[in-house]
Amino acid sequence: MQDILFDFISNYVSLTDDEKNALLSLDLFHSVKKGTVLLKEGQKTQDSFFVLKGCIRVYYIIDGEEKTTAFYTELGALTPHCVINKEPSDYFISCVEDSIILVSNADMSIEVNAKFPKFDVMCRMLSEELLAKQQIDFDAFKTSSPEQRYLNLLQKRPDLLQRVPQHQLASYLGIKPQSLSRLRARILEKKN
Repeated sequence: MQDILFDFISNYVSLTDDEKNALLSLDLFHSVKKGTVLLKEGQKTQDSFFVLKGCIRVYYIIDGEEKTTAFYTELGALTPHCVINKEPSDYFISCVEDSIILVSNADMSIEVNAKFPKFDVMCRMLSEELLAKQQIDFDAFKTSSPEQRYLNLLQKRPDLLQRVPQHQLASYLGIKPQSLSRLRARILEKKN
């Protein structure tokens, strides 16, 4: 798993053996079982997550119904809002699959960035990329129909169709599971 991490980091900065060893000494790697809730609504945390293997999702519970807003799979990074604003979380984060994730916190980041300033540069670059991607995803969601959202998902993240239960996928697309079934049937009918 450490090779996956170091390959990812090498897209931003090159690491010396000392820097790699410093990262490995932080005990960042965690194996987490499917169904594990990493963060509950109302909790505070300082933890940020980076998925090396598996899938985690972010969801709200509104009027007793789960509303999925994001899935994070391999090489996906997530810093919950409550880390930044120091308020209790207003959503949940849970594992859709058995996962291997890196869990870090602000104290670790400060320590590593003080020893190795290039990590600060990498984190800034990664944050900018993630912010731009989130804006693009948000705009695409707001300006597209459910069918366009589904087709976009087929094109950009087809793995989710096999990895995520249909009710979570429907929620992510902003529709009911029955609507997703009808949508799939319509698209299949158009192809034939």
